[in-house]
Amino acid sequence: MIDSDILKLIEKQVKTFNIPWVTKDFHKHHNPFRVLVSCILSLRTKDKVTQEASLRLFKVAKNSFDLAKLKPKQIEKLIYPVGFYRKKAKNLHNLAIQLIKKYKGVVPNNETCLLEFKGVGRKTANLVLGLGYGIPSICVDTHVHRISNRLGWVETKTPQSTENNLKKIIPKNWWIKLNTLLVAFGQNICLPVRPLCSKCYVNKYCKKINVISNR
Repeated sequence: MIDSDILKLIEKQVKTFNIPWVTKDFHKHHNPFRVLVSCILSLRTKDKVTQEASLRLFKVAKNSFDLAKLKPKQIEKLIYPVGFYRKKAKNLHNLAIQLIKKYKGVVPNNETCLLEFKGVGRKTANLVLGLGYGIPSICVDTHVHRISNRLGWVETKTPQSTENNLKKIIPKNWWIKLNTLLVAFGQNICLPVRPLCSKCYVNKYCKKINVISNR
């Protein structure tokens, strides 16, 4: 089991950094629909672009019913230039229709149901469950996968393996916020290349797996 004191040190360090926009937006609106849509837009997209695209879309589509009324081409214009915007526009349009037909427009709080939607993988599903509904889930993206392996918490090749292993060693009360913490930590301290080890609060606890050069 990972010592909570180590997690608290990471939490203390990232308090001075910007947290992912999807998390920030949820704290303001407490809306699972916005979490789901923003997370879909965030894939292969920088946080600032995700924020701007999400805000443009939410001005027009505040819920599933509004989103279903838009044509894919209209959605494309609103979310451009997020990565794969044409594909995401089609997925979002179909998602809204499915939400209305199967769930009366409400985002389900069930992993199996969420994974049925095209464009929704485990990362997105877990973020919606954890952030959107407060259901203990670990959302593993590139930062969580990289940092967990670098610290020596896990020794895994895939995000799902990382998720499964982290669930065995991370205290459950940290599951939901782990993604927010490690994304901010990974963007500012534990960088993919030349991480800032000299400034890292958990430097002495890190095994520095696959760290070739640091600062």
